[in-house]
Amino acid sequence: MKAVEVENLTFSYDLEVNAIDGVSFSIESGSYTTVIGHNGSGKSTLAKLIAGLLEKKSGKITIDGFELNEENLREIRNRVGIVFQNPDNQFIGSTVRDDIAFGLENHCVPREEMDDIINRYAEQVRMTKYLDHEPTLLSGGQKQRVAIAGILAMKPDILIFDEATSMLDPKGKDEIKRVIRDLHRESSMTIISITHDIEEVTTADNVVAMYKGKVAMCGTPEQFFADPSQVRKIHLELPFAMQMEEELAKQGLKLDRTITMEGLVEQLCR
Repeated sequence: MKAVEVENLTFSYDLEVNAIDGVSFSIESGSYTTVIGHNGSGKSTLAKLIAGLLEKKSGKITIDGFELNEENLREIRNRVGIVFQNPDNQFIGSTVRDDIAFGLENHCVPREEMDDIINRYAEQVRMTKYLDHEPTLLSGGQKQRVAIAGILAMKPDILIFDEATSMLDPKGKDEIKRVIRDLHRESSMTIISITHDIEEVTTADNVVAMYKGKVAMCGTPEQFFADPSQVRKIHLELPFAMQMEEELAKQGLKLDRTITMEGLVEQLCR
């Protein structure tokens, strides 16, 4: 079943230049898809269109069989959760517990049921011991994990990460990427990660590569990386392992993926 279907989608901020230009692709239910592209490629705009936060110029978006339009907007927003770039802009409550509870209160969840829900999703993102902490005392990665818990408590079918690691330090980035991988492994949720991190693409089921508002390529990571020249053509770098493999090939060496680091150094020093 298709969780997301995008057909000939077009959007413009100024009604002159299309930020999204005739884009079409689909995402399978329960899959983990990365949407990658350089700055200005249209990937974050695409995320906001799918989440119903921007209104398309033309084309069609279908979420879980519901066409995204004014009539179905409420239904779709109940099915789609989104985590944004800046974790500081996502806090409402004075404590982590209050923040996770905020969405539950808006959905009129009975107070007696809230604690179990809050504890369950705080544990899922490994933030249980911080429930009574002030958000200002948390690291960037911890704040993003709280934001994720708050959205998970709403039980969305589709979770979009809109460059959710771009403002984090390396430790925070690793924390969030680990949460994404765990969610994909342990749930049936459809995950869409808008990212400029080429390494993340290697862990996904599928990739949609954007370039100048258009889909440059859509398929599996293996298909995406099959032609490195095409990756570079849309101004993206190859993952470090592939760069290393190319450099070794220039020296007439073939990378043995089972080799230890010491063995690799020995090969290079010959």
